[in-house]
Amino acid sequence: MTPGSNLPLNAVRVTVDVAAPVRLDVSALLLTADGKVRSDADFIFFNQPSGPGVAYRSGGGAAPDSITVDTAALPPGIERIVVTASPDAAGQSFQGVEPTATVRDADGGAVIAAFTPPQLGTETALVVVEVYQRGGVWKVRAVGQGYANGLAGIATDFGVSVEEEPAPAAAAASAAPPAPPAAPAAPPAHPVSPWLTAGANTPAPAAPAPAAPAPAAAPGAGKINLDKGRVDLQKNQTVSLVKGGRPLLSTVKMGLGWEPAFRGKDIDLDASVIAYGPQRNHIDSCYFGKLSILGGAVKHSGDNLTGDGAGDDEVIVVDLGRLPADATGLVFTVNSFSGQKFSEVAKAYCRLIDAASGEELVRFDLTGAEPQTGVLMAKLIKQFTGEWEMTAMGDFVKSRTVRGMVKPASQAL
Repeated sequence: MTPGSNLPLNAVRVTVDVAAPVRLDVSALLLTADGKVRSDADFIFFNQPSGPGVAYRSGGGAAPDSITVDTAALPPGIERIVVTASPDAAGQSFQGVEPTATVRDADGGAVIAAFTPPQLGTETALVVVEVYQRGGVWKVRAVGQGYANGLAGIATDFGVSVEEEPAPAAAAASAAPPAPPAAPAAPPAHPVSPWLTAGANTPAPAAPAPAAPAPAAAPGAGKINLDKGRVDLQKNQTVSLVKGGRPLLSTVKMGLGWEPAFRGKDIDLDASVIAYGPQRNHIDSCYFGKLSILGGAVKHSGDNLTGDGAGDDEVIVVDLGRLPADATGLVFTVNSFSGQKFSEVAKAYCRLIDAASGEELVRFDLTGAEPQTGVLMAKLIKQFTGEWEMTAMGDFVKSRTVRGMVKPASQAL
């Protein structure tokens, strides 16, 4: 299988073996339609090896760890089971370590599919595959979504409660007392639950955890979302398109605008959006020469040749709910087709608007233009939890066409 591909299951009970050159910790999460667990009991791993319809089996280091899913025994409302893996050695990443998931009939043993996620690097945890239901049919999908903050990062993204526990001193024996507050280790991205500490791959917190976020907050500590209204982004800042605790899955408009720096001088810039798959693979580009892509899920308003007039110069409409599953990244770009430099532009901005209400959700005003002919304005990245995150970019490149933006935009994902 390749990332994003799926196959129907011809067996009611399937087993997913995850093998690698190093020992792995393998786990599974039972998810509802909103991409969350119902409770911590839906996280199946070495310290909690069984749940309704899902079971974990350790290979003891001599064989792969495995997850068995009995689709007929899953509780009502469970629509996805994600299978995850992380290296057992503390702090080890998947760099140079390619895990392979083999999906087989749990009763007959016949192999149904196999998947090896490509291009892994600093990830210390991975969602390998998922077993999911679509239209009453159970399927398996190759995922390969990496996390840099280990098993705890995956757990919190899917709604598992994670509580902090004091960390032992780095060089002490296992029986030594926790490290003193005067010399704490760096705090982790997520607090760690006591039942996660048996895994060597779990990060070790020492500083006191911040107060728990409100129930409606987006998953992940300190993440900006839309609960408080419009968000003004600075370069490299990210906002989760989550409102009221739920991912925004409606139609949005990305408006892009600019003004000439010198009176009486026209500026012909072109706004585009480039769509990518899970492995940064280019899927398609929407621009003035191709006004609709991805089955109409992304549409362009058409070319503005001068930048004259108030408001947005060009608008790209994105129906988040209609995007195909393999479109996981969108990069919004602006190019100077006529060769004028962005140093000749007084201001450039992009803003995200709720198409239904007309409400401006996010705005990024670009400052400090450089004498280049292209700029990566912003990117939308779909998280495995189903939510989209928008990041302000403002990165200048030498390119007058969207074709020349495909490679630098891919590298920026």
